[in-house]
Amino acid sequence: MSTVTERFAPDLDAAARERLDELVREVRAAPSIISTRFPAAARQVARGVADPADPDGVCGPRLEDQVRIVLLAAAAEASTDPDLLRQEIGALYRFGDADEKRAVLRALSVLDTGPELLPLVDDALRTNDIRLIAAALDGYGARHLPADAWRQGVLKCLFVGVPLAAVSMLDERADAELARMVADFCHERSVAGRTPPPDAWKVLDRFPDIAAATPSRG
Repeated sequence: MSTVTERFAPDLDAAARERLDELVREVRAAPSIISTRFPAAARQVARGVADPADPDGVCGPRLEDQVRIVLLAAAAEASTDPDLLRQEIGALYRFGDADEKRAVLRALSVLDTGPELLPLVDDALRTNDIRLIAAALDGYGARHLPADAWRQGVLKCLFVGVPLAAVSMLDERADAELARMVADFCHERSVAGRTPPPDAWKVLDRFPDIAAATPSRG
């Protein structure tokens, strides 16, 4: 089993690992074939639940995500042209289906190619697909999104029902401005006769003065 498979696809069974290792060797020999190997990877290697507590892959990668992350990591290791690699990653996202887009976003957190691919994160945050939104706020988005865009992303998580456990660096980046935005959101929900989401207090409890003026947890 290759090191990259062992590191990024720990939940595959032995047969799937063998199939993935073969694809890794192909991608390392010719990184440009990632354009065809990436979309077909789930069918050729594995797809399914990695964590029974997270069957839809909201808080972490599913098996097919792990497979595709490994292939992108292998392509990045073998690539000698960072700009070309970023272009290829962008194309995989733009022309991929929702599962492929999610895998690209998850892979960005592993590759960390720099902020140049933030437009992919921005695009995901404009959707209402909770899996894309969650993946957009994984490590890459958490590291590179400007403060205002990151706060808006966290607020959208609360709005569409993405658990804040899926948001990387919440402890490091949550600030009073985010707490005020969350408090306003809770007030709006209460006025509309709806209970604020429990996850709101993962932000509000850090700022007692703001939390004290917020509608009860329900």
